[in-house]
Amino acid sequence: MEKLEKTLEEWREMLDPEQYNVCRLKGTERPFSGKYNDSKVDGVYHCICCKAPLFDSKTKFDSGCGWPSFYAPIGDSAMVEIRDVSHGMIRTEVVCATCDAHLGHVFPDGPPPTGLRYCINSVCLDLVPRE
Repeated sequence: MEKLEKTLEEWREMLDPEQYNVCRLKGTERPFSGKYNDSKVDGVYHCICCKAPLFDSKTKFDSGCGWPSFYAPIGDSAMVEIRDVSHGMIRTEVVCATCDAHLGHVFPDGPPPTGLRYCINSVCLDLVPRE
């Protein structure tokens, strides 16, 4: 996909306040509050900002962390990893490769086959069910 760029004001106009805070200002939703945390619906999760596919529900698992968790993105080029040293921690932030929306973080404590846990804010996602 081609890179999608908008000003913060353009993003503010198209997103609701919580989506804007998380996706554009790198906020987070409260744990266990997101609509996809407990979802078992079969489908593909897309970026709420640009509709790029990010995760297949087949890679979703219950990590107990309070946010939807996946062990792998839908493809190697779906997201970009960025070193995050905010909040007194060293973490790896993940952003949408198409529009740079903040999605969440990836941790090295997930299940096989990758051993990774992509901890993603529900507000950043739009689930398109499989037919």
